[in-house]
Amino acid sequence: MDKLQLPAAFQTQMRELLGNEEYGVFEKAIDQDSRSSIRLNPFKKFKLQYQASPVPWSKQGYFLEERPSFTLDPSFHAGAYYVQEASSMFIEHILQSLQIPKGIYLDLAAAPGGKSTLLSSYLGNEGLLVANEVIQSRSQILKENIIKWGLGNTVVSNNDPEHFEPLEGFFDLVLVDAPCSGEGMFRKDPQARTEWSPDHVQLCSSRQKRIMDKAGALTAADGHLIYSTCTFNEAENEEMIRFMISEFSYEPVRIPLNETWNIRESQVETEEGTFYGYRFFPHLVEGEGFFITVFKRPEDAFSLSPGKIKDFKHPFLKEVSPKESQALDEELGFQPSGQYYQLNDSYFRIESTWKAYFEKISQHLSIRYFGVELGKKQKNDWIPSAEWALSTLPKNGFNLLNVNLAQALDFLRKKDLEIDEIPLGWVLICYQDLPLGWIKNLGGRSNNYYPKEWRIRTL
Repeated sequence: MDKLQLPAAFQTQMRELLGNEEYGVFEKAIDQDSRSSIRLNPFKKFKLQYQASPVPWSKQGYFLEERPSFTLDPSFHAGAYYVQEASSMFIEHILQSLQIPKGIYLDLAAAPGGKSTLLSSYLGNEGLLVANEVIQSRSQILKENIIKWGLGNTVVSNNDPEHFEPLEGFFDLVLVDAPCSGEGMFRKDPQARTEWSPDHVQLCSSRQKRIMDKAGALTAADGHLIYSTCTFNEAENEEMIRFMISEFSYEPVRIPLNETWNIRESQVETEEGTFYGYRFFPHLVEGEGFFITVFKRPEDAFSLSPGKIKDFKHPFLKEVSPKESQALDEELGFQPSGQYYQLNDSYFRIESTWKAYFEKISQHLSIRYFGVELGKKQKNDWIPSAEWALSTLPKNGFNLLNVNLAQALDFLRKKDLEIDEIPLGWVLICYQDLPLGWIKNLGGRSNNYYPKEWRIRTL
């Protein structure tokens, strides 16, 4: 399809939004090639080796001069960076500029994981993130990206927004990057133009209201709610602000902007005051189309405490006692701050600070992953997991082996490595000091333990 063929109704909509003269500039910009951008993982050592320039509203974000083959970069598989659209990195500026308190966060529509990994980086070891995805197949992609990011501060769940009702008032921050009509992706994905129609916009708006009708109640007193779309029209953006204010008690939040960023601020007048939205146009910013707004919950709103669960009962998870958890931390050389759980024979670890919160969540949500899966223990020996390898937790007592690019790609293809003098036993394979996973040298041969579902298939 010719890129110039924008739907007539879309052209009319955008002329009304921008005016005829500016629309012409917008239309030319939307037919240009989009720029690739990445956001670095601040908790992993990585030296940027691409020609790049900074994304102005993100300390960790960079525009790349050329789009490389990320599949053939072991650093990408190691979770050293995430390939993310630059406009959506504005969430980092929101968090930093407002100094939003760290605590328990929810990303309600999280797959594939760009915004979740951003929230995870912001929280570090001072918070817990629930990254939720309603579609099961997409929750698997989300899980993989969270594992590779490796911070161990995230719970991946697979639930409909309705399932969160028992957790109303529980979260210090709720992010909803809503499914939308995708107008902001017309440059990056020209095929999206064929799927657009005014009826589709209205369908998306109705779906968004259903989601936000649930999400609006989940924010705790004094907490924040962030709503975003990758679309331009007012029906999915400013109208959603009006809908939220008619349904819930929220206060407006204004984000400080640098004029050189060319982000357009819109104002929405309501009975509760003036609320603000922020729109990214591709003829004004180096990024795709995006809209975002922030609400703040009043101090006197309802907050749900996790409470104390005296005897944790779960159909699959078994709680490890605090004494045994402490012993495991000592054995593994971790900070003495872990709470462990067992799923079948495998051990998982979260920070003990979030024990009550996690156990509350696990009573109501379908958990797909949480914390860091360490692996299985047989007597005094560990069978370490790929998840542990990719995490930022220490790997004391294991041999490390840095490999070159060709060897790293062979490992990621799940091939046997042709390397002389590999130490016996479990060996952590690294590329430029970034852990990739495990091999086990049995003496006569070595086995590659990279997960088969992650292996790269390109030559």
